[in-house]
Order: sequence, then structure tokens, then C-alpha cells
Amino acid sequence: MALRTIELFAGAGGLSMGGSLAGFAPVAVIEWNKWACDTVRENKERGYPLVTDWPIYEMDVREFDWDSVRESIDVVTGGPPCQPFSLGGKHLGNDDNRDMFPAAVDVVRRLRPKAFIFENVRGLTRATFAKYYQYILLQLELPEIQRKPGESWERHLWRLQSEKNSVKPHSSGLTYHVVPTLVDAANYGVPQRRERVFIVGYRSDLDIKWAFPQATHSFNALLHSQWITGEYWERHGVARRHRPSIPENLNSRIRELAESLFPLAERPWRTVRDALLGLPDPQDPESRRFRDHRFQSGAKTYPGHTGSPLDLPAKTLKAGDHGVPGGENMLIEDNGAVRYFTVRESARIQTFPDGFVFHGSWTETMRQLGNAVPVTLGHLVAKNVAAALIANEMERLSREFTLEQGAA
Repeated sequence: MALRTIELFAGAGGLSMGGSLAGFAPVAVIEWNKWACDTVRENKERGYPLVTDWPIYEMDVREFDWDSVRESIDVVTGGPPCQPFSLGGKHLGNDDNRDMFPAAVDVVRRLRPKAFIFENVRGLTRATFAKYYQYILLQLELPEIQRKPGESWERHLWRLQSEKNSVKPHSSGLTYHVVPTLVDAANYGVPQRRERVFIVGYRSDLDIKWAFPQATHSFNALLHSQWITGEYWERHGVARRHRPSIPENLNSRIRELAESLFPLAERPWRTVRDALLGLPDPQDPESRRFRDHRFQSGAKTYPGHTGSPLDLPAKTLKAGDHGVPGGENMLIEDNGAVRYFTVRESARIQTFPDGFVFHGSWTETMRQLGNAVPVTLGHLVAKNVAAALIANEMERLSREFTLEQGAA
């Protein structure tokens, strides 16, 4: 059962690809950035299977003709631009004209999807934006209660709060059960410490109870495989004499793990070394066999910008060539030297498959990757949302069949 979807603010397609893996069938994939659209178009032309059937629209989502969407839509997905709420941005929030949450709410109201999936930066949840974050969630919960011309968002928030207190479950109006969750991508098998907010909603009339999936990977499991069993180093062929010393600040934690009688339920966090397995050094002539794997000179360290160690998940990749302060986008090699991640290495860290290529300059490509949803994480969320919708539809059909048999 394919689910019809609309993808907003698609970027290079990380969330969309996760959806395609989960069986989503996009009716429209919308992105305004030319370079990101060129990336999708190039992969379509090359026949890359996950994007071959994507109808890509290079435009502002606010200018799309929503009346042209004739079929019912199962899921609306997307990552509204994060710069208004990013820790590295100007922190303008709702005063930033790049805030696209109002546009996302408008699409939900128009299309009335069974569910939606929106992703954004952790900065959205900080105290500075707490009131506006609540406003976003309430708009998605009650999308038909629109902001009036000239009305401030604070006044609109007050009306939404008043309406919520009076709305009855399964009322005739369009309402959603909204589940916001702050997650670290490393806890779900992504080789990167990437904290993001997922806002998932189901139309209330479906009566679906949903929770974000449990974590599958952990730091404790990584420590266990590195410092107790040694399996991590053996798997990578790192001889004992070349292994680093146990970090002093982790000694007590490792002892507790060694003494524990309870097996670890999670798998180890994936590290940069795991992600780059099989890729040659970008300065090695062998690297030419890999698309987008070219050495980029100029990497330097400074306070707050020190790069990612090989044997931990990468620090959060950020948009742009250097990344904003603290954004890193660099690797600390075994000898202590630093260099920039290549585009292909960054794609591995964002869990894009090697067969997916990127279009544009190094700066433009790194911007696409820094803004992307890791494909693995997008797939995890999409398949869980799809499973809930399919189970709900099967229950509905079963009830109808039972009623028909009773009437007969």
C-alpha cells in the first residue's frame, strides 16, 4: 500500500529518500534552492531508483497551486528552514522572514493529510522560543483556526489556547494529535551527534496513538565494544599498540559496564571510522574512483572548532563550507592532523547512499548536506508513521467487512 505524500522544503532529499524507502509515493517534492533541485534532477537523470519518480518543483511552497492536487494526501513531510531557530544563526525566530512554519500549517489545513512529519533544529525548543514553539504546535493541532489579518501571533496563540480547552475529541473540525520529540540521530544508527526535533501529527478522527520509536544505539554500547570486548578495534583491524588509551573521564563508567550483569539492549553508536569504512584517503589517487570524494585544503582549528574524532560519532555537520562556529565539518585523523570532510564522507555521515551524487560547488554541496535529514533517521520515522497508518486502514476495512457480513 503506497502512501501519497507531499514533501515541502525538500532540500537534497534526505527525508524524502527515507520516505521512499518506507513506501511513500510523492505527488510533489518542492524545494526553492536551485542547487538542491539540480542534485535531485541529476540523480533522476542518472536513474537513481529512489528518486526516479519524484515530481520535483523548484519554487516557493507558498506559490504552489494546491488546488491542482486532486487526490487525497496521506502524509505531508518536510523540514522548514531552520535558520530562524538555529543555535548558530541570528535567533530571530518568528521575526525571521525564513520562518516557514506558517506555510507548513497552511498546507496541512488545505490538504487535510492523515499525518504529517516535520523536522527542525534543537534550537527551536530552547527557552527563548518556548512560547513560539507552543504556538507552532497548537497551529498544527488546530490548523483551521487561522490567524486573522492584522492579528499578532501572541493574540492568535491566546485564541488557540482558548479553543483547545473547548474542543471535544473527534469534533467535526480538523484537528491533529501532535507528538513532538527531541532526538539525537546517533541513538538511531547515524554516525553523527545530531539533535533534532521531529513533530509528528495524526488526524484526530483516525484515533491513532503513536510514540517516537525507542533508541536502537547507545554510547554505553560503543564503550563496551571499544574498551571491554575490544570488538570495535578488531573489526577495524586496529592493532593493540595503535589503539588510544582509555579516556580518564570514562574510567569509572567503563568499570560499571564491565561489572554489570545486564546485557546491553542497544547496539553501539556508529562512529566516523565506521562511516568512512572502505573510502580511501582523499589525497590517494585511488579516491578518484569515488564520486564527490576530493580533498579540500584550508582546514584549521580554533577554539570551538576542533573537528570530529575518528572513534566517536561526528559532531553535527552544519551548512556551508566551514560550518558556523562549532559546526566542525572536519576530521581529526589518527596522527592528530585535521582536514575537511569530503562531500562523499559528509554524505556517508548523513547516511546518503554512495550511488546518490551531489550537484554544485563544494560550498553549495556542503550546504545541502548540512541542512539534510539523515536518510536513516528519515526512514525510521517514515516507516513507523506508515505502519501506523496502514494498520489503521486495515482495521477500518476489517470493521466495514464485518458490518457488511452482518447486514447480509
